[in-house]
Amino acid sequence: MIGTILSKVFGTKNERELKRLWPLVEKVNDLEPAVVSLSEIQLKEKPPEFKKRLETGELLDDLLPEAFAFVREVSRRKLNMRHFDVQVLGGIALHEGRIAEMKTGEGKTLVATLPVFLNALEGNGVHIVTVNDYLAKRDTKWMGPLYNFFGLSVGVIQHDISFLYDPSYFSTDKRLDFLKPCSRQEAYAADITYGTNNEFGFDYLRDNMKYDIADYCQRQLNYAIVDEVDSILIDEARTPLIISGPSEESTDKYYRIDKIIPKLLQDKDYTIDEKAKTAILTEEGNIKVERLLGAGNLYDPSNIDLVHHVLQALKAHALFRKDVDYVVKDNEVIIVDEFTGRLMPGRRWSDGLHQAVEAKEDVKIESENQTLATITFQNYFRMYKKLAGMTGTADTEAEEFAKIYNLEVVVVPTNKPMIRLDHPDMVYKSEKGKFNAVLKEIEELHTKGQPVLVGTISIENSEILSHLLKKKNIPHSVLNAKYHENEAEIIAQAGRKGAITIATNMAGRGTDIILGGNPDGLARDLLRDKKEYTDDDWSKALAKAAEICTADRENVLSAGGFHILGTERHEARRIDNQLRGRSGRQGDPGSSHFYLSLEDDLMRIFGSDRISGLMEKLGMDEDMPIENKMVTKAIENAQKRVEAHNFDIRKHLIEYDDVMNKQRSEVYSFRKEILQGTNLKDRLFSMIDEVIDELLLIYCPEEKHLEEWDMKGIKDALYGVFSVSPELSPDNRESFREFLTAAVRHAYEKKESEITSDLMRYLEKVIMLQVIDSQWKDHLLGMDHLKEGIGLRGYGQKDPLVEYKKEAFDVFAEMTSRISTEIVTKLFKIQVQTKETIRKEPVQQKPISYNRGEGSSVQTVRRAKKVGRNDPCPCGSGRKFKKCCGTNA
Repeated sequence: MIGTILSKVFGTKNERELKRLWPLVEKVNDLEPAVVSLSEIQLKEKPPEFKKRLETGELLDDLLPEAFAFVREVSRRKLNMRHFDVQVLGGIALHEGRIAEMKTGEGKTLVATLPVFLNALEGNGVHIVTVNDYLAKRDTKWMGPLYNFFGLSVGVIQHDISFLYDPSYFSTDKRLDFLKPCSRQEAYAADITYGTNNEFGFDYLRDNMKYDIADYCQRQLNYAIVDEVDSILIDEARTPLIISGPSEESTDKYYRIDKIIPKLLQDKDYTIDEKAKTAILTEEGNIKVERLLGAGNLYDPSNIDLVHHVLQALKAHALFRKDVDYVVKDNEVIIVDEFTGRLMPGRRWSDGLHQAVEAKEDVKIESENQTLATITFQNYFRMYKKLAGMTGTADTEAEEFAKIYNLEVVVVPTNKPMIRLDHPDMVYKSEKGKFNAVLKEIEELHTKGQPVLVGTISIENSEILSHLLKKKNIPHSVLNAKYHENEAEIIAQAGRKGAITIATNMAGRGTDIILGGNPDGLARDLLRDKKEYTDDDWSKALAKAAEICTADRENVLSAGGFHILGTERHEARRIDNQLRGRSGRQGDPGSSHFYLSLEDDLMRIFGSDRISGLMEKLGMDEDMPIENKMVTKAIENAQKRVEAHNFDIRKHLIEYDDVMNKQRSEVYSFRKEILQGTNLKDRLFSMIDEVIDELLLIYCPEEKHLEEWDMKGIKDALYGVFSVSPELSPDNRESFREFLTAAVRHAYEKKESEITSDLMRYLEKVIMLQVIDSQWKDHLLGMDHLKEGIGLRGYGQKDPLVEYKKEAFDVFAEMTSRISTEIVTKLFKIQVQTKETIRKEPVQQKPISYNRGEGSSVQTVRRAKKVGRNDPCPCGSGRKFKKCCGTNA
């Protein structure tokens, strides 16, 4: 109540923020007349002038009004697009490192050019993050002429290739005109680089696995603008990026387990939790699985791995659906991104789940992978010096953006009033009744010439609807992950008179639907029958297409504008709003209508039973909808519950990954230091000191008298680690330590003189990198297992997160100690006969894959002989077993 009164008196926080920013917009406007009068040559002189002013001490904020006025004028001349005042406002918010919420159709791509130009003047690189490769290429070509005029280079990174924008380059594939292939390093060295969140994240991980600093692609992470920021930093943040390599497990077990799953009965042998996406065996199920697999007690320690894979197989059969969660293409299981509807080739679920799905679909099973490097989007993007974002839907998640990314949301007003008509939801008892109503509305709208975009949640539903429309002989286009190659063409014509487009979430992000259609796309259609055509043919076709599109636009406007027909509610309200936002752009008329059923996943899993009970009591049949405030409220509450559940998952993920992030930063910094170092000898001598201190701690502890020291033990350990056997006659601990240090260093100097200093420096670098990478890989595996079991500490009245932090610290300390010992041991034991026997080339690595998922599963190695935790390690290192090989035992 008090908050409402204060808002009325002082305005909301957002209103106060807009009031603060508006004077800057007016400064930009005041400069416009002077900038408009400049010649092209004078405009070209501006960027070098701005750079000089920065060098003399001016700040970017000082240049903002002039720079924005300059970009606005060049955009007007080169792109025929002048930034509206609200777009300038959005640009200021982005420059300040905030999220600009701008409704769909308000021209966010153009808005980004303002802060991108300003920040690129510093020469430290600007990254523009898009949701898919198509948009990265499209925006590079679209905005390329603008940046090219400024004298700024533009790169674009794709899944398997990189480009530089070059207006003089023409490709055999017209879609790649002006995009000149280049190396990844060249694309990152550009002033401005476009790419997807996945590619930026994976390139960071790949860089930190390289053996030469000259091979690194990314520079220091300076400034990033994330397009569709809610999709990337919230929706996709639930699953980390993982680079993994093959483990050596057999794949036969997946087929064996898959054969028994159809024999298990749901609710009797196992239960499914669709909210948490988990499967659990019942007591009866345990007995049945033991009998079917002939495995004895399932919960015997030797069978723990088996239980895990049975549960993964249950999930694959009961929770993961073909053409919804994945597709089978060319005898391969390919994941479908749940937020964009796009295929994700090369991505695999981890923890044995992908193999379980492959067994279910009876395709070739790829080996399970072991994590080599991993990072979450949250921690990757928080490394940027400055981060900003754009989206049509961010305000509902403002709290999460503030807490996790320290990003404030500024809601930017629309350029023209929104006049789209949003109809209330229609809820049907069954899916059949819903689809009947959807077909009826599509038929009516098609008859009057109003274009319709039909939004579906899954590929499966888009194809069901397509089949029903074909039976009624209603022409339509389908846009889903199976047909995404034609996305641009389908979208270009979706706004034409009477057009019907069925689309999954793909069409909900970053795509522009023009009322009346796109003349370019229509011109290509008109020339489709011609194998070759002249420039004159193209000009005539384009003129004819423009005439048709103009007439179509008038017809579409008179029919009510573009209509959005949603066939299901998404888990997040933001995704529904993105779909709605395809209509009513820039003040155009339009409408939206959502049709739901009680059989939809959202209503079935998270919805209220009260609605179903009410429909039963009223005796409503499947073709009769219910429409009232209670229903709308129940749907909204269901979505809020899902959003809260997903936020908890993301929060849980980042709390645990924050621990890993500190460790990852330390390891990657150490790696980089090694790569950049020319002389690592001092670092090695520090490691030698650490190892000697640890040996003294074990064999010559301070609390024991000199005569109680284990002299045989330390002598054997010195030989095991350093290959030295000095005569030992200690007087006191300190002098003994100095003696050992001198003896070991002398032995190393002697080895160096034998094989030359240059070769020794090279060996130091290579061995240090090999050991760090090997130990880090094993550490990631150990951390995966620690995370899996840490939740059980809650039963002992302990906070699992606190326990995880404690154990993670201990495990990391032990790993760093092992790294020092292993590096030192290898360097002292290495034997080199001649310089010619050493081939200076990077270590060959096993094939790696790039995954989106959690966890990793690796074969458990069991030792034949039981070794006590405090016993000397049998590997000969001289250290205690628990501090050496026993860490992962």
